[in-house]
Amino acid sequence: MKKFVAYCIVILLSAGLFACAGPQVTRVDANEEVDFSGDWNDTDSQLTSQEMIKDSLNRPWLQIFTAQNGRKPRVIVGQVLNKTEEHITTETFIKDLEKELLNSGLVTFVASSSQRDEIRAERDDQAANSKAGTAKQQGMETAADFMIEGQINSIFDGKRGAELKYYQVELELINIETNEKVWIGQKKIKKVVARKKYKI
Repeated sequence: MKKFVAYCIVILLSAGLFACAGPQVTRVDANEEVDFSGDWNDTDSQLTSQEMIKDSLNRPWLQIFTAQNGRKPRVIVGQVLNKTEEHITTETFIKDLEKELLNSGLVTFVASSSQRDEIRAERDDQAANSKAGTAKQQGMETAADFMIEGQINSIFDGKRGAELKYYQVELELINIETNEKVWIGQKKIKKVVARKKYKI
């Protein structure tokens, strides 16, 4: 009986030690590629945005607009729809697109619709409460010439411990005044994820 009680105590203490042990955290460089599940991740977002924006800025529409208007085009990013079965935070992808556009120095970037609403409310507040001569005026906004819109699609297939994940990102650049599409870009990502079988 004493041996049984001692054995139970050892088991409980061991379980307690494992329960109290916290997760092991390893910091990695933010630019390092880490992919555990094969799902859409930050690396896919960054590489896709870089490649697609680079392609769009190397197409004829940019030179044509600059030659006709004598200035850089003003661009805004609209909706990017997630049409996959995964939970994808498209806001992160949109921010990556905005960063690549703005940092290119080839276009002027316009704030999003939600940001404009917030800034307009701030101008209203300034008009009512700010010192004379310091309030920013309404009706002085610079309108965008082009809008980027798009979607993320996916196809999944799996068999015998392996899974294929295929993503297709489609973006379109649209002239806001004429509704003409001046650029269409497409990026394909294919991953094969091997699932290990564990014997118990």
